[in-house]
Amino acid sequence: MNVYRIAEEDGEKILIYDNEKIKVLIDESSLKKRIKELGSMITSDYKDIVPVLVSVLRGSFIFLADICREIRIPVVFDFMAVSSYGNSKVSSGIVRITKDLEFSIEGREVLIIEDIIDSGRTLNYLVKNLKARNPRNIEICALLDKNVPRKTKNSVKYKGFDIPNKFVVGYGLDYAEKYRNIPFIGYIENEQYL
Repeated sequence: MNVYRIAEEDGEKILIYDNEKIKVLIDESSLKKRIKELGSMITSDYKDIVPVLVSVLRGSFIFLADICREIRIPVVFDFMAVSSYGNSKVSSGIVRITKDLEFSIEGREVLIIEDIIDSGRTLNYLVKNLKARNPRNIEICALLDKNVPRKTKNSVKYKGFDIPNKFVVGYGLDYAEKYRNIPFIGYIENEQYL
């Protein structure tokens, strides 16, 4: 059975799995520090409110687990799953809900917890869908914001990191369900393996 291993190449840590080399883009300590800062901001902004944290599965589950421990107020959790990638590294542009909320958000403060904003289409679709359910307000907390041209505009109140236009994996993000359990955000240097 193949296992991940950490190596050093040209003074940089990389993760190697089979022939794939995953370079570190955002290390573990940077993730922890920024998530602590985001949790503090959310705690301050929602101190008199019990927000509904809507996690977009599956990519955001690790981010949600870490950020909710940094939020020092009561919160309610619910989950949605949407798909626009399948096993591709490029969004198909067709968004579909594969798991819907279990609770009503009518009249509630909603905070969407998202792993990454890429084209923005999925998030735009999700916000429109949730607004139709008459919440009091919707805000967005995204760990990563990819620097790509967008046709849609989403207002992100809480943002972890701006990243270059690379296909990233780790910390919940995957390619064909691989790499979610890597403890940092990385990218595959040679994308021929994707």
